[in-house]
Amino acid sequence: MAAERILVVDDEDNARRAIGTILGEEGYEVAEASNGVDALSRITDFSPAVVLSDVRMPQMDGLTLLKKAREQGSDATFVMMTAFASVETAVEAMRAGADNYLVKPLDADAVLVILGKALEKRSLRREAESLRDQVRQRARFHNIVGDSPQLQGVYDVVKRAAGTRATVLILGESGTGKELIAQALHQESPRKDKPFIRVHCAALSENLLESELFGHEKGSFTGAAARKEGRFELADGGTLFLDEIGEISPSVQVKLLRVLQQREFERVGGIQTLKVDVRIVAATHRDLAAEVKAGRFREDLFYRLNVVSVTLPPLRERKSDIPPLVNHFLEKYGESYGKQVKGLAPGTLQALLAHDWPGNIRELENAIERAIVLAQGSELTTDDLPPVLRGPRPSGSSSNNLIPGASMATIEREAILRTLEMVQGSTSRAAEILGISVRKIQYRLKEYSSGKTPTTHEAEEESAAESGS
Repeated sequence: MAAERILVVDDEDNARRAIGTILGEEGYEVAEASNGVDALSRITDFSPAVVLSDVRMPQMDGLTLLKKAREQGSDATFVMMTAFASVETAVEAMRAGADNYLVKPLDADAVLVILGKALEKRSLRREAESLRDQVRQRARFHNIVGDSPQLQGVYDVVKRAAGTRATVLILGESGTGKELIAQALHQESPRKDKPFIRVHCAALSENLLESELFGHEKGSFTGAAARKEGRFELADGGTLFLDEIGEISPSVQVKLLRVLQQREFERVGGIQTLKVDVRIVAATHRDLAAEVKAGRFREDLFYRLNVVSVTLPPLRERKSDIPPLVNHFLEKYGESYGKQVKGLAPGTLQALLAHDWPGNIRELENAIERAIVLAQGSELTTDDLPPVLRGPRPSGSSSNNLIPGASMATIEREAILRTLEMVQGSTSRAAEILGISVRKIQYRLKEYSSGKTPTTHEAEEESAAESGS
């Protein structure tokens, strides 16, 4: 392992060289600077892990050096040295971002202890950042957050279907993320460098939808002052996403069927036949098979659309995805509203898991955005959530006080929920830390969301069965 780099900054030559000698003997790679200006350039060239800097120096003092180093993007840990052991100096240094400070004259042992702690803290911070990056990477598929078994099955279908030109029908309740799946299909396909065009069919009247899809010629209807290209033309070579396809009229259904069968159409009011190479992805919250039986949707169009179908499960059926989704929205809206919200207070995750989420991910996102707007601290509490989500308050002041008198099932529940919060909702990472299976965590989340907590006897029996299987 390469030696850690330490930059010593002090305008007193003897003091600077003495510290450099001590650190060199301890195996550190040491560089020196006699003032803040020189140190700033050394930080860029030398990339130290830790900067030991005097506070009072000519040209540029230590605190100014720290601030300018941060402005340059340096993540070096700063330990300040001062001969003026005042509380004000220490507070100012810590507020500016220093990790610690030392009082002159320096004690060699104290320098090594403080330096060792600074390096350990830096290592832990970097490990945590790396872990968060890995968790985010594992829990996302083309901006879709979640790694539940249900979503993994969806991802598998998307990957296998994306390379073909087959029409894909995405089914699922409102708010489940159907458009994200359509975008993932496009991004996984050979058409990813071509246009991805979306049309919300339910938002347009029959005449407007026909014009949007196929375009129109000048003078074809009142207000048609010029020729307009339709979405099929704009999507040529790429993907056309038809959201809420179940809302289109019988007339538009006929014209859409022709495009799917023959890859050709005419603009509204036109006679020129246009040919396009477009991959169709459609989505609906309706049961199209039932719509066909009721005579509201053409059977032949349904089969043309339903070459490959993808069903997105509602959030209530994949509650193990709630923790990573919550962390995603914490980051998104914390940054948007300038709030330093780092996580959830005890009891908050359980309240989120206990809700059935009829509005699915859209409802969850709205709840977290609202909570961040109202949050007063660094953690979201149940008081920040919409009233419908506020369940009973957690017993005790925190999970740290659970052990005396608590059942093993209660302790297990808190261990699982708090570990999930720590690892940004990754069930695989939580299982690794806790030494249990991912399947057990997902099973427990399902129990917690239903309000059921297994008895100690049940938990012991299940653990014995799992270890014996």
